[in-house]
Amino acid sequence: MPDFPGHRLRLRYVDTASPTIEAIKASHSDDNDAIKVRLIPGDAASVSSPTSAFHTHLAVLEITYPPSSKPTPETQSSGLATYLAAQLRETFAEEQALLSYFLSTSSISSDQKPNDVYRGVDESLSKRMTRSMKYSGTYHLTFSLFTSGSAPSSWDIESAIDQYMRPVLDMLNPIHNFTIDTQVQLYAIPGVQSQVLTKEDLSSFINAAEWPLSPSIGGAPTINFVVFMGNQTIGLNAGEETSQSWLVPQWGSVYLLSPPAAAHVPSEYLKQPIFTFASHLLSLLGTPQSGSLPMRLSTLTRVRSVDMLLRASSSLGSLARLSLALPSISIPSSVADGVAKSLRHLELACANLGSMESLEHARIAETEAERAFFEKSMVDQLYFPDEHKVAVYLPLLGPVGVPLVMGLLTELKAWKTRRQQRAAAP
Repeated sequence: MPDFPGHRLRLRYVDTASPTIEAIKASHSDDNDAIKVRLIPGDAASVSSPTSAFHTHLAVLEITYPPSSKPTPETQSSGLATYLAAQLRETFAEEQALLSYFLSTSSISSDQKPNDVYRGVDESLSKRMTRSMKYSGTYHLTFSLFTSGSAPSSWDIESAIDQYMRPVLDMLNPIHNFTIDTQVQLYAIPGVQSQVLTKEDLSSFINAAEWPLSPSIGGAPTINFVVFMGNQTIGLNAGEETSQSWLVPQWGSVYLLSPPAAAHVPSEYLKQPIFTFASHLLSLLGTPQSGSLPMRLSTLTRVRSVDMLLRASSSLGSLARLSLALPSISIPSSVADGVAKSLRHLELACANLGSMESLEHARIAETEAERAFFEKSMVDQLYFPDEHKVAVYLPLLGPVGVPLVMGLLTELKAWKTRRQQRAAAP
């Protein structure tokens, strides 16, 4: 793609006698392939122009073309090639925009600004990335059932998660690990009592004092999924349209569900809330929106790798500028080891860019760079440099120095007197 030098496509042709999905799986291709294109010859009677569709379970773009669009040795241009190029550009347009966004928001200087070569970073993309959580290898998912009364008092949440959300978690497993816990909170009064909630009411609906949510477990960031049982809806357009859920940026999701007739909530009753939570989870993780889910997760791997590479490089650059600005600052050996480890993993991540291995190396590089930058002893020296120490201790030198100076002057005067007396003696 010549309009953005930071993102280029490399095509490789794999000749297979039968371009089936099984043949594509068995073909000797690189695991770092961003996408596989399956060309399917169509029937002239039923296919008049090329069509495309993503495979449901694989990062495969299937293109069906009529015999008339197949290039021949005599033709200089091909409608199929033009269509294929357009589809690939459209497929990777969002990834290109995300990379441009990370480059434009990074503190790393560049001779060629991404915004000068690609103008696709708009306000909606910035909002999407702002509401997503910072990358972590592990997230803790908390599913909470809140009700304003004593019923319902139990729910089949484990079964609902296994049926409706586990497939998504399994697909995310190469990128993230998840720990899950559940809880039921009775007599949880929301911050807003009206039946139809406005957008302004959503910020005060969750009462942190009345709704004790589980904290982060094991140091992993927590994503909260709350089901509130009550006859409440969310008004969108002057009461004409309503919704049952909303996403809280960098926090989780809330779903308003009508209470069932019984005191127990079956898994079937939780189908729609769990589907909604799965969709919101993908948004909170920063998953791209275009393409099939396998394609979106493949893009997420590469985008997160670039994000953490830029973060690690930015932290190392800030640490280098700090050491140059404060030559007298003492660099502990732990900081030097962390910088060396971060640089080593940066090299490995760049060498395997686009793969899961690159994502893991980028994560380690970013962790080590941040640990080195926020080293406790370094931070202490940063906030208390030599100039501050002089400013603190200089006022204390007055009370101590005045008696010393006066004593010295007295001794000098006495020594001068004794010298004069010796000179005057016969």
